[in-house]
Amino acid sequence: MIRPGLCSITFRKLPPREIIAACVESGLQAIEWGGDIHCPHGDTAVAASLYQTCNDAGIATPSYGSYFRMDPVCAEPDFRRVLDSAHALGAKTIRVWAGARASVDMDPSYRSRLVDEVRRVASLAESAGCAIGLEYHRHTATDTNAGALRMLEDADHPAVRIYWQPREVTPVDERLEGLQNILPHLCHLHVFQWIGTPIERRPLLEAEAEWRLYAGVAATAGASDIFAHLEFVRDDSLESLREDAQALHRILDSVK
Repeated sequence: MIRPGLCSITFRKLPPREIIAACVESGLQAIEWGGDIHCPHGDTAVAASLYQTCNDAGIATPSYGSYFRMDPVCAEPDFRRVLDSAHALGAKTIRVWAGARASVDMDPSYRSRLVDEVRRVASLAESAGCAIGLEYHRHTATDTNAGALRMLEDADHPAVRIYWQPREVTPVDERLEGLQNILPHLCHLHVFQWIGTPIERRPLLEAEAEWRLYAGVAATAGASDIFAHLEFVRDDSLESLREDAQALHRILDSVK
């Protein structure tokens, strides 16, 4: 079963208690706390407080939305700070970014060093009882279907997983193919409805039929710990969250 959740970065301007209350009201079961505002890297007191407040409200904390970028050219701060926060938060998956270049711009030397860095970070996570989740993100090694699959295969590490989200301005069949390719490595979904260039955020209701297809494929992964986290709702409003949460419940109910 895929369960509904929320990325806290959807509401960067709101305090954690308001975000938690909104999740409870909307029937969302988990929060992926962001490492930029609400749960900074290395601030274990904040992470522990978030875990306790969520736990008291019946909200899970399965993943930590870190902003750690595995880049062999410009090293990020010590990953152990990220691990400390994830541990205090009770998160078993840590979102990370694979490099600082588009996959097409990665020369063999850069890619080789990046794969080594991915393995190094994954081993640190594994030793702490966690896994890393590569974000399916533009301008990184996972910015295409082929790039995402290649990075997973090159890293070949049990603690390397991947988030999935629809890539902008791509047809549905291409999105489904990409999701199917990474299915054995899937950790969580990031759920939104964006259209156009520049991007316009739209109600999830408008893509409900499409998202039923994605959820149907994701459900075949057979994992019991996958969450579908809403991310970046229209107008950054709580009303949009409530509406998108209703659509998400319908989507996930369709694949139970």
